[in-house]
Amino acid sequence: MGVLLSSQKHRFHYFDVTVDTGDRKGSGTDSHIYIALHDVDENRSIDIELNHTLQDNFQRGSTDHFRISSGVKSLADLKFIEIWRDTTGLFDDWCCEIITVVDLRTKKKYIFPVHRWILPHKIFHLQQYDMVLPQDDEKAAQRRDELEIRKRLYQLAYVGDLQIPRIKDFPSDEAFSEDYKWDIRSIALKVGIAAKIREFTTERFQSLDDVEDLYYPPILPKPWAVNNWRCDKEFGYNRMNGCNPSHIRLCSQIPNSFAVSEDDLKPILEGLTIEETIDRKRLFIINFEFLRDLPCQEGAKMCAPKALFFVNNEKYLIPVAIQLFPDPADDNPVFYPSDPEYTWLLAKMYFCNADASVHQAASHFGMTHVVMESAAIATHHCLSPSHPIFRLLAPHFLNIIAINNKGLDLLMGKGSISDTLMVTGSVGVSEIINRTWKEWRLDQQGSFLKDLEDRGVDDPDVLPNYHYRDDALLIHNAIREYARTIIECFYDSPAKIEGDHELQEWGRFLSGTSSKMGEITVKMKGVPNDGNFRSAEDVSEVVTGFIFICSVTHAAVNFGIYDQYAFPPSYPGWLHGDPPTSKEPVSEQDVFSQLPTKQDIVHWMTVAKVLSERGTKPLGDFELQYIYHPVGLEALNKFRKDLERAGDIIDERNRTRETPYTYLHPKQVPNSISI
Repeated sequence: MGVLLSSQKHRFHYFDVTVDTGDRKGSGTDSHIYIALHDVDENRSIDIELNHTLQDNFQRGSTDHFRISSGVKSLADLKFIEIWRDTTGLFDDWCCEIITVVDLRTKKKYIFPVHRWILPHKIFHLQQYDMVLPQDDEKAAQRRDELEIRKRLYQLAYVGDLQIPRIKDFPSDEAFSEDYKWDIRSIALKVGIAAKIREFTTERFQSLDDVEDLYYPPILPKPWAVNNWRCDKEFGYNRMNGCNPSHIRLCSQIPNSFAVSEDDLKPILEGLTIEETIDRKRLFIINFEFLRDLPCQEGAKMCAPKALFFVNNEKYLIPVAIQLFPDPADDNPVFYPSDPEYTWLLAKMYFCNADASVHQAASHFGMTHVVMESAAIATHHCLSPSHPIFRLLAPHFLNIIAINNKGLDLLMGKGSISDTLMVTGSVGVSEIINRTWKEWRLDQQGSFLKDLEDRGVDDPDVLPNYHYRDDALLIHNAIREYARTIIECFYDSPAKIEGDHELQEWGRFLSGTSSKMGEITVKMKGVPNDGNFRSAEDVSEVVTGFIFICSVTHAAVNFGIYDQYAFPPSYPGWLHGDPPTSKEPVSEQDVFSQLPTKQDIVHWMTVAKVLSERGTKPLGDFELQYIYHPVGLEALNKFRKDLERAGDIIDERNRTRETPYTYLHPKQVPNSISI
């Protein structure tokens, strides 16, 4: 009998099948799962149920292994598989991540990425690697039907006062994994308890330095901004390497509305005239005049300042002039470092208050979280999950819709921390985002290299110690090469781009042309050729920009939040009082009296600490790997090596930097916006 069973076994072609189930809520299933194998010679296996009797298969986050008989004597190389399920059991929904099949005769491995919810009683065909252009997809009808469902799920809508559209209805497929949500809650709870302990045990503040007594290492460590925050050198350094590093620009001409005095500036400019500093490319400017007449909290007023900076002989960027409001007036003087100590300090603090407002509203919430949410929705709406561009972008859009759905209302909605901790209030946050979006272009502010060039800060000899630029450039080059290699593999001719209707629809949806009445599109300016992609370079430019914003830009503006905001004298979200209107001396107590209350400072410390946490894997080490195509894997391996080399270079740089810059070390940069 045993001999008979053994010979029966060898009559058929056997395979090992491994199935990974997703870890999102509801991913696991009690339904019956079936598979069929198809080879390149159009032979098909029998229908095979994947099941281990008396075992709980296909649970959330699980990996299940099966040895199956094809039911036929022989199959050639596999071409595609079929997968389907029934509705057995109380919980029948199923999200499958990946299926791996190993031929036990040849030992050849076939990988079928799924990354989908499998619908009941519907056979789903999967090609190996599942990475194919629509014009080359043999299962065009299946692809079309799937994309129609996604178009209904992923639609844009205008939410509140924002002029950047967001998700209309939150898709359940975008929910966080349970583990991820628990981590965030744990961090917030731990930090919140520590902050409350400090609030109730710290003595009443008597001076600016007393704020330092609030900190409680290691949970609430002393932030970097505590060090030398009064110093002009640190003020200049923060404009380049703090959490809002993309506003400093080379000054080619003093604005007519900036009433600086040649006589007052010349001693500060080391004996040079204004014209000489401009000619020698040593004068820089930050201009927040677009904040003019910004609506704020009731009774509050926001400055719309301008500041000049000078690269001195020691190669440090230092502030040399600040004007707090746009128009020159007797009660709106230009402040200089030569003014009384605390008057100058107060002028810098009001400049930082405006800088912090622009940072949180535009640089952080608006131009990373919200803009990339709209880009992610466009990608889900227009591109099949089988599309190479979808698979290239998916790891970098992971969790962004979920974090915005959970977090943005807490950060910028009515009654949010914007209303309780920032002078702008939620109304001002929305207005800053809208004013920024009106001028924002993907091919300018959204393009790292073009932005540096436009601001005149791309040359390290002109603006030294700009660590954000120098470190980000290493990662940008790696991202660009990674994206370009994969894109050029699939678009090896202009005809491939022209014939890709999903890609062209994506470009249209991003750039804003409506194809039907009432359709809401992203309306993103600066998409190549207004969304009419003509070359692989056009596509690479957009993909590189999106990956860079989701990873590097967000890391730069987010992970320094605790170091800056957790010490409000350095970076105040709110100042209680009036900006200085004259050069009359003020006291330390006058400055101190404008700080937030101890309770508000503790609240900021808690929020800043949670926002600064890194809860996901570093760039290139994906939470979910979507690409298994051989060219894609080769590009990914090179990408990881390029990032490793970039990390080594940054480590070496930080050994000699006066202040190490760690926010953009590749090991610290996440793949996506998930906090």
